[in-house]
Amino acid sequence: MFRAALKPCLLPSAAWSQVRLLCGGAPTQLRVCQALSGAEVGARVRIQGWLRSARSQKANLFLDINDGSCLQSLQVVARPQLNNPSLTFGCAVEVTGLLKKSPHPKQPVELEAEDVSVVGECDPVDFPFKIKERHGLPYLRQFPHLRCRTKVFSALLRLRSEASAAMHAFFRDNGFLQIHTPIITSNDCEGAGELFQVQPPSAESEDDHFFSVPTFLTVSGQLHLEVMSGAFPRVYTFGPTFRAENSQSRRHLAEFYMVEAEVAFTRSLEDLTQLMELLFRRTTEQLLARSDADLDLFHKHVTPGHQLALDRMMERKFPVISYSEAVDILTRSSRSFSFPTHWGCDLQTEHEKFLVQHCGDVPVFVTDYPYDLKPFYARDNQDAPKRTAAAVDLLVPGVGELCGGSLREERPDLLQARLEHAGLRDTYDWYLDLRRFGSVPHGGFGMGFERYLQCVLGVDNIKDVTPFPRHAGSCLL
Repeated sequence: MFRAALKPCLLPSAAWSQVRLLCGGAPTQLRVCQALSGAEVGARVRIQGWLRSARSQKANLFLDINDGSCLQSLQVVARPQLNNPSLTFGCAVEVTGLLKKSPHPKQPVELEAEDVSVVGECDPVDFPFKIKERHGLPYLRQFPHLRCRTKVFSALLRLRSEASAAMHAFFRDNGFLQIHTPIITSNDCEGAGELFQVQPPSAESEDDHFFSVPTFLTVSGQLHLEVMSGAFPRVYTFGPTFRAENSQSRRHLAEFYMVEAEVAFTRSLEDLTQLMELLFRRTTEQLLARSDADLDLFHKHVTPGHQLALDRMMERKFPVISYSEAVDILTRSSRSFSFPTHWGCDLQTEHEKFLVQHCGDVPVFVTDYPYDLKPFYARDNQDAPKRTAAAVDLLVPGVGELCGGSLREERPDLLQARLEHAGLRDTYDWYLDLRRFGSVPHGGFGMGFERYLQCVLGVDNIKDVTPFPRHAGSCLL
């Protein structure tokens, strides 16, 4: 009886807000996106963020506060007495007051300020971004330490975060196990020799190896995923990869993120193409559903007209052509290419973009590349007279190659012969073990995460879709 009498009364959250307000209790800490949702209307709240604009009128001071949680800012209405010279564009503030419904139709709520404190001042003269200017991406690129303060780049970072979460969700929902593959490795998965060597400063010579063997920053987690595909049917990894490629192109970085997947018990390239297409579609669908405001910002003000291109990609199935068909299309075209085309040539970016245009400006799969163009692990189709490998690339508008994959050579005799021919037999003896002990047909692919963002957003330069771009000649911060 006594305990029942002391049972606490459960009040709705709105009622508790009124109690806190009447009793002068501590304000509720909210993010701007939470405040804009309207769930805490009537509550005494605290908002922390950065000033996007300040407008002083005779009766009121209007401030727009943003904390990066969403595109829209929260309007603060304050008494003129709360104004001070430190309230400038870019300064950090903390505002306490009553959250109320807004009479303005374009904003759901506004904050009636009791107190406005400047936490960090910002000199508007020296600040490289100006309140009434729309700065282009090349200009923002000069300030990697400050560009996250801008509306455009904060939207990019939210989109990047949402796309990453969507990809992880896709793999989880489709039965994939996430593997944390190593960043430091002793193998060159791609075989191109474009590796950053890892060597401690204390090394006395090039032969003084910390790990007893030469080690490098990874160019791909694929070979480690192949190890795991001997125990799990579906595995993936998502992490940074590195290429010591001396390139200043608009689609290459020295450090970038790759999402890679490996599927056991498959003998079909179609299994891989279906998986690539589904990953692209599901991730983009989630962006359209959850980040529409940020996407609209890009498609209206940064890459106008790209929304139509993205709609076309989402509406049409991705066509599939063979490498031989691709070369035939290129050879018969009236386009003059910088790099000549013939069977056996490596497709260049100009070729890839033309093929995408030829197929209707939608992503297109190119399959069955010449055997000699692909690394040692690609499965030999054993065809004639032109020998090909069971490999596939996904080419997308504006970018070119987005994904690359293949079936893996699971036949020990053919794999050993290929390794010996390439002089890699001793280096990859462990790789042959994978074929000796319970091997199964398998295949996989890798997708460049930054290139995916370029494709979806229509951004021309890959340096504008990553927080801190690393490329030849530049490693700021």
